[in-house]
This record gives sequence, structure tokens and C-alpha cells, in this order.
Amino acid sequence: MDELLSNQECKPLWDKILSLVSERVSEDTFLRWFALTKLKRFDEETIDLAIPNEIYRFWIEENHMMTLQDAIIQALGFPRKVRFIIESGAPLEGATEETGAPRGSLAPENREFPNEPTSHPVQAVHPEKAEEPESDSPARVVDGERLTRQRAKAGLNDRYLFDSFVVGSNNRFVHAAACAVATKPSRIYNPLFIYGGVGLGKTHIMQAIGNEILVTRKNATVLYITSETFTNDFIDAVQKGELVKLRKRYRQVDVLIIDDIQFLGGKERTQEEFFHTFNALFDGHKQIVLSSDRPPSEIRQLENRLVSRFEWGLTAELHPPDAETRIAILRKKMQLWDVRVEDEVVFFLADRIHNNVRRLEGALMRTASFASLSGSKLTLQRAEELLRDILHEEARNTVTLDRIQKTVAEYYDIRVADMTSKRRPQNIAFPRQVAMYLSREMLKASYAEIGEAFGGRDHGTVMHACKQIRKKMNAHNDLRRVVSLLETMIRSNREP
Repeated sequence: MDELLSNQECKPLWDKILSLVSERVSEDTFLRWFALTKLKRFDEETIDLAIPNEIYRFWIEENHMMTLQDAIIQALGFPRKVRFIIESGAPLEGATEETGAPRGSLAPENREFPNEPTSHPVQAVHPEKAEEPESDSPARVVDGERLTRQRAKAGLNDRYLFDSFVVGSNNRFVHAAACAVATKPSRIYNPLFIYGGVGLGKTHIMQAIGNEILVTRKNATVLYITSETFTNDFIDAVQKGELVKLRKRYRQVDVLIIDDIQFLGGKERTQEEFFHTFNALFDGHKQIVLSSDRPPSEIRQLENRLVSRFEWGLTAELHPPDAETRIAILRKKMQLWDVRVEDEVVFFLADRIHNNVRRLEGALMRTASFASLSGSKLTLQRAEELLRDILHEEARNTVTLDRIQKTVAEYYDIRVADMTSKRRPQNIAFPRQVAMYLSREMLKASYAEIGEAFGGRDHGTVMHACKQIRKKMNAHNDLRRVVSLLETMIRSNREP
């Protein structure tokens, strides 16, 4: 059966699969990611699913593919290769049949954003086209003086634009979500929560959202701050008796962008104030964009009610760039800075600096400045001498799967080979789970990548291991201390 199926043929089978999926995921997850997914066709090898946009494919593949495959196996007898088809006319995620607007929101005519037409229905945003406003979006009228004033007031840097953000496999999902939010603020993903390690581009992509909104919506009020600024403003307002003024500043914006939200952890009164600010903005259909170095559920001493609200929208992770993306970043920066560095030096930098884009750009600036000032060709030997401190720091802090496996194996007194073997006694299986958990936490690697490094184990096995270790750490302080110690030893490359 390889032709397109009629609704009557698809619906019973897909209803059965969806029923099985709904038993394994939360109601919110099911409504957000599966309710609008449709079965188009299937044969003995593949199953084609129609989805509203590219975001669905990324999210389902990364987080729910094992669950979906289990349901397919139960419904059809054996697994199929899942292929996704983007239906351009599909409604937004969570859209109601009556209005086409997202669930829990007002219809478009009541969701008015400054200077935005409301006579057209909301359409799905295709990530490849998301950087350009759609036909019902306001025109891109660029007024230099207006933009300069608004950016200064908003706390935005005009260097952080979508045009200068290099898209690769490590950040394509985040970029697509950010473009969608910039095109339709408060209509698609609210809040948008971006997390990832230091120097991976969180600030750039967040400010790009704000800058794009200011270009396309000249009357929009955007505010970018760090959580430290919010905390300091709150303390000052309490001391001066100016809480009303503070609330007016933060709760009357159209777009609030807060960087490094993890620093609210442990600040109870500041969290209380931000909780009410969040509610006021969300209820007023204003866009909220947040960033952190970790997902909401892992921010220490963050109130559960804030964790819940941060997870209402879309949570997207930035990963370290791969080699091709690192080279593309360097070439993009050379173009923006109007500098020239030999290709062999570019490849050298991309090969030696892996996990921090900011450090990569700093190395390029140093080598380009030397070449420009000296007027001579920059050799690899000279580049290595110039960057000795950066390369030493990068090597010291570079965490690899091999290092994680070796450190954990030595700590638990087992062989490194046991990490990839099929043996499953408790004295081996538990350290292996700890190593898988640390690989996920420290490298932000995908479950599939980790499974491959641990003897070809599947996505579900790694996910289960991470959940088990996280659960045991919450229940046992001793294990939490051991994992923290292992993480410190791995980062510092110390012997157990």
C-alpha cells in the first residue's frame, strides 16, 4: 500500500497509534506535538506523517521518536522508517478548528500587536522562509534614526542580527524557532526558552529576535536585559519605594527578552516579582524570550511554578558547532570584519577550538590583527604561538566522550571496555548509566550519538539511563555528590 490513503483508511490506524502515544507522554506534550500530525501513507518499510512545519520534525525526532516507534510497532507489528511531510497550509501548533489560533489564546483580531494587520488568518511559519515577513506581516521599513533610538532604549546591539548568525546542524532548530517568534511575536512559541553552554550564541539569537521585531514593527516596545539587571532593578525599587514604576517598565513592553535566567535561582523575592511579571505579560499576549545555561527543570533553587511557566512554550537547545559550522562562522566573521586570514589558518582554528564560538572569534581576531599589523603571511607555527593561551585553555576544558568513559570507569574500578560491552551486571551497568548521564549533561550530545559511543545502544536505552540517574540523584545526596565530583574531575582532567 504505497499510494496516498483516504481519510477513512488513515484515520483508524492513526487513531490507534495516537492512542498508544498518548499513554506514554503528558497531555501537554501530546496536544503540542502530536494532535496536529496526520498519517498520509505507509507501506512495508516507511510511514509518512504530515506536520505543520519543520519545528515538529526536529522536536519529535529529538525527543519522542522512540515513543512513536513503539506505538507504530504495536499498531503495525514491526517498525517503519518515519518520514515527515510539511503541509504548507497546516495551522499553527495547538490551533483550534474554529479560529486557527493557538489554544489558550485569543483569535487574531484580539491579539493585536503594534502596527500589525489583523485581517488575515495566522499561517504556519516554515523555517526556511521565516527570516522574511510573510504577506500578512508589516513591511520592513528601515528608519535608521528610529532604529538607533529604539535599539538603545531596548538594550539591543545592532551587530546581533539574523543575517550575521551562522546556521548549522547544531543550532538550526533554535534558529528556526527564533525566526518564527520574530515573525509572529506571541502567536507561536511563548515563552521561547533557549539554553546551552557558554559562548554558543544565546545572546546573539535572542537579540536578533528583538532587532528583527523593531525593523518590522516600528511601534513595538522591546526590552532586552540580563537577570542580574532585573534583580538589581528590583532591589533598587524596593529600597526607593518605586515598585509601581518598576512594574510599569517591565509589564508594559511588547517583547521581554531576559538573558541568563538561571541567576534567579535562590533569589526568592526576585522570583516572586518575576512570577507576577511573567503572568502579566503572558496574559496580555506579549512575547517572552528567556535563556539559560541549562533547561528550566535543572535550574537550581528555582520555584516549581516558574519552572512550569518556562516550559509552557518551546524549549530549544543550542549545541556546540560541528567542524563545518565552525569554518562557516570564521568565514562569516572575516567577511563582516573585512579581514583576510589564510585558509590553512582558518582550518587550524576550526580544528583546535570546538566548544566556544566566542573563543573561536577571539582567536580569529588575534590572528587577523597580527597579519594586518605585521604585513607578512601568517604561518601555522606563528598562529600556534600567538594563540598558546587560548589553545591551552581549550585543551584543558575540552570534554570528550572518551574522557568521560575513562574517568567514570577508573572511579568505579571497571575496565573502559566495559562501557561499550554488552555485559549488564550491576557493577558495570550502573557506572555505564552514570557515564551516559554525564555525556548528555556535559556534552549536550544527542541520545543517538551517546548510544553509538556506548557500544551501539539505541536512543531509548540512553534516555532511560539519564532519567534513572537523575531520579536517583534527586533521592540520594551521596550520588549527587559523586556525580558532581566526577564532573569536576572530567573538566579538570584529574585522575580519580
